[in-house]
Amino acid sequence: MDIYVGNLPWSIDDDGLQALFGEHGDVISAKVIKDRETNRSKGFGFVEMDDDSGENAISTLDGTEVDGRNIKVNQSKGKK
Repeated sequence: MDIYVGNLPWSIDDDGLQALFGEHGDVISAKVIKDRETNRSKGFGFVEMDDDSGENAISTLDGTEVDGRNIKVNQSKGKK
């Protein structure tokens, strides 16, 4: 299952995203999307998990606060 994660704090990186979702199941991949020119986070990313873990992570993490920002978590609708 591909999961979209929005409103991420600027401080989080791929490892931090993987650790956050890893508390809810096995993470296959975690990627924070960055600006090509500045290499700064664009504030969103994608996580890939198995379906059961993904459903659990979405229901548990959507709307929770991470470093002062309420993240949006839902099933990704498009390709990475």
